[in-house]
This record gives sequence, structure tokens and C-alpha cells, in this order.
Amino acid sequence: MSLADGDIAPDFEMPATGGRTVSLSGMKGKPFILYFYPKADTPGCTKEACAFQSGLPIFSEIGIDVIGVSPDKMKPIEKFASKYGLTFPLASDEAHAVAERYGTWVEKSMYGKKYMGIERTTFLIGANGKIAKIWRKVSVPGHAEEVLAAAKSLG
Repeated sequence: MSLADGDIAPDFEMPATGGRTVSLSGMKGKPFILYFYPKADTPGCTKEACAFQSGLPIFSEIGIDVIGVSPDKMKPIEKFASKYGLTFPLASDEAHAVAERYGTWVEKSMYGKKYMGIERTTFLIGANGKIAKIWRKVSVPGHAEEVLAAAKSLG
């Protein structure tokens, strides 16, 4: 399933850092960022998470929450959040059900070996529950700033 700008965001509910649960219904009436990253505490994912953390005061100022999602178990996600002082919710989609609904669980290839994994993707979801913008195959440098610029139009 391929989502597009303007589509209604698929429902989700996942455990997240700090004993939280994140869900689409819990975000009702509030714009937010839902970003999918392949693996906690790896170089690209760390840079991306830290960039969102750095931008958090501005995201908060314009009324936009940030939620990160990976297929990792909660324990490594909690360790990752603690190690880098990440205060926004990082959710565990261990069964990759949410990633599948959002079209981010894809076939990947490394060194000629094919496997299934997360395609780094960010969704900006409006207060109306519709997808305002999608960034696929994200390149980390400058990404959080680009998302922030787009988010300012929703806040």
C-alpha cells in the first residue's frame, strides 16, 4: 500500500519510551511528525534522532509533537533514548505492523543480500488526521530542518 499526501493516516498504537503508549487516536486534533528509522543507536538513526531532539523546542513552540518508530524491542530503544537524551517518544513496532500500514516495511539489499527492513521515511500528519507531507528514502543531513519548515505551515 502506498500512501500519498492528503490520505488519512493509518491507525496505530505502540509502546514507547518512558512507559508511554503512542496512538493515532491519542494525537487526535494535534499535528505531529511520525518518522520511521531502521535501527536504534546506529550512525544515521542517531544523527536523525538527535536532529529532531535539537529541533524539539521549536516543534513544541508551533504545537507539533515528534514520534520516532523502529522495529527494535523496547529495551534497546530505551537505552538509545537514555544514551542521547531523547525526550520525545520512540515507539517499538516489533511486528512491523505499523510500518507495513505506512508502506515503510520494504525489501532492502545490502552486499547483494535481500532482506526486509524499514525504509527511512517521515510523515507530517495534520490535526485533521490526514497526511500533509511524506518524505521517503530520507537523507539525514538537513532533514529535520526541512520537516520543521513544512511543519510551520501546520502549527
